[in-house]
Amino acid sequence: MRLRALIASLALLAGAGAALPATAAAATAADDVGALATALYVSPGGDDGNAGTLAAPLRTVQRAVDLAVAGDTIYLRAGTYAPSTNIQLNKNGTASAPLTLTTYNGERAVIDGENMPHTPAPVDGSIPRAERGALHIEGDHWRLIGLEIANGPYGIFGLDTNNNVFERLITRDNYESGLHLQGASGNNQIINLDSYGNRDPRKNGESADGLAIKEGSGSGNVVRGARLWNNSDDGFDAWEFLSPIVVESSLAWGNGVNRWNLPDYTGDGNGFKLGGGGDTDPAVAHVTRNSMAWDNAVGGFIDNGNPGRLVIERSTAWRNGGTGFNLSRSSSTVTASLAVANGTDVSLGSGSGGSGNSWNIGGSWALVSTNPASIAGPRQANGAIPSSTFLRPANGAAVGARF
Repeated sequence: MRLRALIASLALLAGAGAALPATAAAATAADDVGALATALYVSPGGDDGNAGTLAAPLRTVQRAVDLAVAGDTIYLRAGTYAPSTNIQLNKNGTASAPLTLTTYNGERAVIDGENMPHTPAPVDGSIPRAERGALHIEGDHWRLIGLEIANGPYGIFGLDTNNNVFERLITRDNYESGLHLQGASGNNQIINLDSYGNRDPRKNGESADGLAIKEGSGSGNVVRGARLWNNSDDGFDAWEFLSPIVVESSLAWGNGVNRWNLPDYTGDGNGFKLGGGGDTDPAVAHVTRNSMAWDNAVGGFIDNGNPGRLVIERSTAWRNGGTGFNLSRSSSTVTASLAVANGTDVSLGSGSGGSGNSWNIGGSWALVSTNPASIAGPRQANGAIPSSTFLRPANGAAVGARF
């Protein structure tokens, strides 16, 4: 029996005249503010009529979400979960008692959206907002940890969602962006995300990014340790997001290549698209530190028309088809960054500048390694990107990103 049910039984006894033990009364009070945490377990072989214990797990993620209250943790056992409708995370945790959806003991749990509507939507079709995402989140104070989300109408779609942690997730092969936050969404942490192979047949590749935080506002969003690769549009896209986003120690490569033989392909192919959008481009001061973009079809780091004061520090653009650092329409400051072997290494507007960059120092820039196998390989046990000499200057200069 779940602890909360036991306390309810004790409360009934107290109402009948029996004395309620002080410890149970205290627990009941704690439960009222979400401080009494409960574990719920889900397994592909479970039953939604079960109690949700480790020995008697539930079968569907949505049933566990419906039962959970602030402070609870939902554990997914190994296997594939393939619901016919998307999973809705619309309730709230609290700062002191977040809701957590994670795997049990690091087992591999895959949420597969292939059976959901809009996988894919028809060309020029639309996806109703509530049906976007194999995981659709409009709640606050969630922690999503260690999950793999594939083949959904978006992998994770968040709308007006705040104070969440998205950690050690894999969002792959979805029919829109892998992880997409929109609207009034702030104070979200995206940590050690791998997002790849996402595409959008309905728009011929134009909008499926590895990670998108766009069309909205909200302070305090941080991206750290993301790897975003082989997506049809861009690695990271901050189009029309009106509040500064901080991106640190992240990688974007191979984006904007038509790997799916989509007709009339329109994928943009940038590593980090740092704002811009629409007829009136908003001025937003996004910050990018210690990040790398390589082998993207077009740009490495681009302002996309954002006229704001972008900050880029210790970052590397290598072998991108277009411009490594395209900051021609912003007032950006770039420091200690490295551009090598791009179609054009750097394009700065009259309002942009900086110091200590490879183009300020001049000369040729040999690299210790141009083999990404290690940095793109299995993550470390704690989820961090592996250490590597990939794209480090052979002369040892403190220029460009380090992992």
